[in-house]
Amino acid sequence: MGEDELHSAPDPSQPLIEHDAATSDVVSSGPSAKVTKNLAVAGRGERLLPEGTTDVWAHDGYAYMGTFNEPCGTGTGYIPGVGEVSLVDDVEAPGIVVFDVHNNNRPEYVGNIPSVANSRTNDVKVADMNSGAVLAHSNEPCNGGPGGFELYNVDDPTAPVHLASVQTDDPNEFLRDNFGFADFGVHNVWLFTQGEKDYVAAVVESEFGNFQIFDITDPTSPEFVSAWGAESLFDPTVDWFATSDFGQILEADAYLLDGFGTSRNRFLHDVTINEEGTRAYLANWDAGLVLLDISDPTTPTLVSQAIDPNAGDGEVNSHQAWPTSDGSVVVETEEDFDAFETEFEITSGPHAGEYDAVEGSFTTPIFTLPGRTMSGPTVYAGLACDGTTVPSAPSSDHIAVIQRGDCRFDEKAQNAIDAGYAGIVVFNSAAEGDEVMIMGGESRDIPGVFVGRSTGLAIMGAASADDLAVDDTGASIEVEATPGRWGNVRIWDYADEENPVLASQFDTVCSANPTDESCDPRGTYSVHNVVVDGDEVYISWYSDGVLVVDISDPYNPVEVARYNETGTKFEERNGGIQDVWGVYKDPMEPWIYASDRNGGLYVLKELGSGSENRQE
Repeated sequence: MGEDELHSAPDPSQPLIEHDAATSDVVSSGPSAKVTKNLAVAGRGERLLPEGTTDVWAHDGYAYMGTFNEPCGTGTGYIPGVGEVSLVDDVEAPGIVVFDVHNNNRPEYVGNIPSVANSRTNDVKVADMNSGAVLAHSNEPCNGGPGGFELYNVDDPTAPVHLASVQTDDPNEFLRDNFGFADFGVHNVWLFTQGEKDYVAAVVESEFGNFQIFDITDPTSPEFVSAWGAESLFDPTVDWFATSDFGQILEADAYLLDGFGTSRNRFLHDVTINEEGTRAYLANWDAGLVLLDISDPTTPTLVSQAIDPNAGDGEVNSHQAWPTSDGSVVVETEEDFDAFETEFEITSGPHAGEYDAVEGSFTTPIFTLPGRTMSGPTVYAGLACDGTTVPSAPSSDHIAVIQRGDCRFDEKAQNAIDAGYAGIVVFNSAAEGDEVMIMGGESRDIPGVFVGRSTGLAIMGAASADDLAVDDTGASIEVEATPGRWGNVRIWDYADEENPVLASQFDTVCSANPTDESCDPRGTYSVHNVVVDGDEVYISWYSDGVLVVDISDPYNPVEVARYNETGTKFEERNGGIQDVWGVYKDPMEPWIYASDRNGGLYVLKELGSGSENRQE
């Protein structure tokens, strides 16, 4: 079976990696963003690791943060099995970074809980369980390492005890046995308790059963309990974990990859579970927000699916969600890094007109080019897999037209760069026809789009690829990136949990309008994560910083606070522009913990009333 026949869940962080690569050298000339005045920095846990810090969690006077792709896990200090672990004494090392925040005004670095070799620790959660304070962190390969998750006892966070390493597999036996669908990465985790039983819920990047529950009542010997996946929305009558019907599997696979907009998958991205441990809120990307009844953890049962493809920009992209304490309101985030739409036109010749196209994920974003446009005359470069066969560009504005097949997209791009082309247009193979797709690969400094086969032939004025010869000239083309929007917040009324209603949406200036003059062009203005405490939502919004939104009326959300610093002096202190990934709130306390991808830990204090209030 080839890659085009069956797909496992994509790396959910890949768009962010590509965005980082594409915007690393963009210089901002924009002014500072608007700032409300009732959030103050109380303390700082400095970690100047560019694009290196991920989620944050706090528990019993300690804050914990994860590490992104670089530095990838080294395994230094990691002890498999049960045993006390020596913390790594390097705040910029991979693993889980621990700060003592008993004094929130003066966080003190404790050390790093070691990472597994060649994997990253994207997510971390800590909770009081029956067996003590348990820390769970995810493993995702960043250099071919293992997936799964790790468990630690952190009754004393300065001397953590490693309890178990758990491998996570596809629950479908046929896929495991015949196609090696085992040892998948875990993107997020959640700890919960029911009476005397303790559990971990894991977001597994498998084909089926992305939501998996493990019994960790004995945390040294976790046991798989159950799984659920969006394939059950496609056909609830099929036992997806038992089926060996390859036709059924391919049909479900097609459904899981046929969502909305640009990023079309329906795989699970994150999960939040209520305090009673009976309801799981699954942010299932283009399957929307799924509510499961897990009162019996062995049999997760669908309660409802909250989805509105017309909301926001129509991408859906359900990224993360958090309910109010009574479950009557749920706040959901839509993560969307594609703030511009692609318009493709053949501007000369007999086939002039508009055609479908999708911008590459690894190529230079067209919105960063002058006029947000890639345009020029074209030359046919064949498959462009052998650099010696790619004709030199006749001039610096020529675009290479390339046929899909035989080698990676980034290899084709590199050969076009070496031949002096200003951009690439890749058209589909005969087998795939006019289907358009997002090209993936390692970052290359050239803009590029993918088009259907008939579009590629129309550019070249040919009836068949057999009529083409390398170095043939084609029509001129123009590809424009037009402003769309970043991802925003959706607020759902769950008064009837079986029939949730979209109460409202919330945007910032920059998420709604990426070209507003107040928006730093280096910035990422998609929303990311939320925590709900009482009637207030605490939001990490990348380059918009940390926002607090009042949802006492879920149909009329009001922003009441924001922490958003900009400017040269801040960037020097922070190690780069503001880029807030994670947020955690001490319940019923004024302390907010935020993780900046460049600068590390920020402890914020929410001040009293009377400060500026504003709704975007």
